Amino acid sequence: MPTIRLERVSARFSGARAGTLAIDSVDLTVQRGEVVAIIGPSGAGKTTLLQAIACALRPMQGEVGLFDSSPWALSRRRLHRLRARLFLAPQVPPLPPRQRVVTSVLAGLLAHRGFWTSLRSLFYPVDSQAAQAALARFDIAEKLFDRVDRLSGGERQRVGLARALVSGAELLLIDEPLSALDPTRARQAIAALVGAARGSGATLITTLHQVEVARASFERIVALRDGRVMFDVASAGVSDAMLRELYADHEDELNSQLEGATPYAYTLPGQLELARPMTCR
Repeated sequence: MPTIRLERVSARFSGARAGTLAIDSVDLTVQRGEVVAIIGPSGAGKTTLLQAIACALRPMQGEVGLFDSSPWALSRRRLHRLRARLFLAPQVPPLPPRQRVVTSVLAGLLAHRGFWTSLRSLFYPVDSQAAQAALARFDIAEKLFDRVDRLSGGERQRVGLARALVSGAELLLIDEPLSALDPTRARQAIAALVGAARGSGATLITTLHQVEVARASFERIVALRDGRVMFDVASAGVSDAMLRELYADHEDELNSQLEGATPYAYTLPGQLELARPMTCR
């Protein structure tokens, strides 16, 4: 059974662009354990698509299937249980500034804990070793007991990714995980995310601006433009011509990613190997 099934799903942007159509008649099926990158120019609807998959945004039309259920037909209680099986990590993680890193990471377990255990963990963190192990995958374990407001933007982003790994979710939905990271940290983050997903059998869907990362490190690429799927193929089948068409009128986004970039491919958890140089001609 597929983890995700979208049929003719349309949804509007939230926030500042509320009311504008973000995704338009999107069909998408993702099988359990797949590792998928979603690419496309700014404003293509990538984040909205993740929110629709996560049942954080109700579509205006179409059908959403998640874990062989129709989430919007469920009771509130059953929908809550369904959402506990996935983890949606926004581009800017919601980390309270005065909170300790260990508490922020272990918040990924809140959906699986009772009220009193969660409350006690705010003062006496339960399973700090799990938090430290997740942070270590992003080379930030030494920040375990630091306050969040003393971290850099890149460190906060890595704390948010560690929270996703701690969650143990069957479906990881990660929005732009590399936006605040330098190339070295980006390579490490991708290796950690893909390695964790493959190690646990979880499904991983990540939105990316970095097309060279998607092309080198993910097995499947879904491309959005103006809210519609332009192509959905194995990464090896993505040609330079397809990328030029996808980023037409947005060439600056594509070119800025490739200038000086060092592509890389995922191998084994914690290991990286250089991929073939990629150019778009």
